[in-house]
Amino acid sequence: MQKISAILVFFLFVLTVGCQTKPAKQEPVATKISNPVQSGICPYLTHDKEGNIVLCWVQAQDSTDSYLLTYAVSKDGGETFKAPKAIPTTKGIYPHEENLSKIIFKDNGDMMAMFAVSNPNPENSYAGLVFYTQSFDGGQSWSEPKQLAENAENSIDERYFDMTLLPNGEIAAIWLDSRKETDKEGSSLYYASTRGREGFVNEKVIDQQLCQCCRTALYVDEAGKLHAAYRGILNDSIRDMMHLVSSDNGQSFSKPERISADNWAIDGCPHTGPTMTSNSMGMHFAWYTMGGGSGVFYSHLENGKSFSPRETVSNLPSAKHPQIASYGNGDLAIVWDERVQRGSSYYNWIGLQLRNKEGKQVRSSHLTPDSLIATHPVIMPVDAGNLIIAYTIKEKDKSGVWYQRISLQE
Repeated sequence: MQKISAILVFFLFVLTVGCQTKPAKQEPVATKISNPVQSGICPYLTHDKEGNIVLCWVQAQDSTDSYLLTYAVSKDGGETFKAPKAIPTTKGIYPHEENLSKIIFKDNGDMMAMFAVSNPNPENSYAGLVFYTQSFDGGQSWSEPKQLAENAENSIDERYFDMTLLPNGEIAAIWLDSRKETDKEGSSLYYASTRGREGFVNEKVIDQQLCQCCRTALYVDEAGKLHAAYRGILNDSIRDMMHLVSSDNGQSFSKPERISADNWAIDGCPHTGPTMTSNSMGMHFAWYTMGGGSGVFYSHLENGKSFSPRETVSNLPSAKHPQIASYGNGDLAIVWDERVQRGSSYYNWIGLQLRNKEGKQVRSSHLTPDSLIATHPVIMPVDAGNLIIAYTIKEKDKSGVWYQRISLQE
């Protein structure tokens, strides 16, 4: 009864918020997409080759902690989703909300799923590896998994990856790797891209001394430039956000630049990485830091200029895990999660902030109530006036993946 009551409270809250706060013209309704019996976690949003929305997540299969990467396709702009499909070759996947397992579609219809597995060893009991599997028949069958690192025998820890489609139709990937040429703390940032159906080739290091446990981000802008963002380790103690760019499909990269001089000196890892998007005004970034103030912040990199001074998205010290997207004529939407205290109990809710195409704040709201534990939101534009946002709701004995389709029309 407690679970049912919590869900009812959640729906009532969402409907009430939809009536009371703008920008929603229609009431945003939350829908659970993961299996109602077993746990689902780690949502990720993408498109297939026809432009349909695809939502994938890590789905528990039974009571023995067995998981598979599972995905569902929406052909009506996120109103509804087709029956979920599990990818059998992702057996052994390790669910991790900062190290999201993902699926991507090439323009020719080829599919790739990339996923994390655990790899504890004497050097690092928390180590992991990244594998990928491919389908060339629309998901009916999948290839045997391959380790992302080409020099696999020397890579004992590879995690916190991202991937995207290059303008030439191939897939690019970055990841944190234990292989490095220094005794200093941190991981190397590796890059590789696919060659047809062979998988990833020509891996190389594009930066060194990165924070070992924060996600990376990879993004292609409207001009076809490839951007990478990540948390670096500067002067052996400062963990701030870095950015580099390639104008030739990853053959070469610019010198890394710091997005914001937060000067966060910390002997540890915050497990919350950067996010970025672009529009006609340039690149836009959001991230979490405790340097010079705690919370989620935003910065704009105008074409040909330097990063703008950071602006607060949420200054609650518990606000983390931002994701940003551009929609319509270049307007921006940022989502994140933050911890809130109600009486003697703690919960998490999902925040949403809208900014115009220049990056100026328009308004903020919350998508979930302060009576649930909702975390790690992901966001994608549906069209000029709608967004789809997915996140995990955690309960005592299991978790579930939920999504909302948000109307932005006045």
